[in-house]
Amino acid sequence: MSKRFTLNGFWLSGPTYKVGLMLSLCGEDFAYVSLNLRAGEHKTPAFLAKNRFGQVPVLEDHKTGLTLCQSAAILEHLAAELGKFKGDGIGDLARAREWMFWDFDRLAGPVYRSRAQRFGIRNFTQAIMEMYWAEGSMALKVLDEALATSDWLAGSQPTIGDIDVYGVVAYAPQAGFDLKAYPAIGAWMKRMEALPGFIARDDLPKASRP
Repeated sequence: MSKRFTLNGFWLSGPTYKVGLMLSLCGEDFAYVSLNLRAGEHKTPAFLAKNRFGQVPVLEDHKTGLTLCQSAAILEHLAAELGKFKGDGIGDLARAREWMFWDFDRLAGPVYRSRAQRFGIRNFTQAIMEMYWAEGSMALKVLDEALATSDWLAGSQPTIGDIDVYGVVAYAPQAGFDLKAYPAIGAWMKRMEALPGFIARDDLPKASRP
C-alpha cells in the first residue's frame, strides 16, 4: 500500500526534522526523498516545480493532491488533516501559531545560522556571531521563562507549537548554546522525547526510501 505522504528534505535540515518529527508523532509512515543540497538538487527545475523557493522541506500529500513547502505551513496542514497536536481548548491552536511565528522571528535564525557557521557552511564575522549569540540567548531565556510556568507552550498538551520550537532547540547545542542554563527547557525537552513516536534529529533518513 502506498504511503499518503512523501517528505522531500535533507537529514541535516532543522525544518525537515520538524516535519519528520510531526509525521512520526502522528504515527504516519512516510516516503522520503533525500536531496543533496551541496550538489544543488534543490535548485533543479524538477524540484523548483514543487517548491518555487528552492528550499527543503517539501511535503507531498497524495490524498489531497497538495504539495506544500515551509515547515510551519506543513505542520498546520498536518494538524488540520490528521486532527492531532491542535490543542484541547479554545485558542490553543492560535497560541501555538504565535509561538511558531515567534520562533521564526527570534530563535531559528540565531540557532540555525550559528550552527551553520560551526559546521563550516556559512562564514560570518565575529561581530555577527556575537549578535546571533546574544539574540539566541535572549530567545532561549524567553522560552525558558514561559516553560517554567507551563508544561507545554499552548494549553495542557503538546501542539504544533511545541513541535516547531523543539525542531530548533534540538540543534542549539550544535550552535554553541549551553542548554544546561535553561532548566525549564531541559525538562520540556524530556517531555517531548517521551512522547510516543518521537524521533531524534539524527533519526531522519540519510537516503531516499519508498
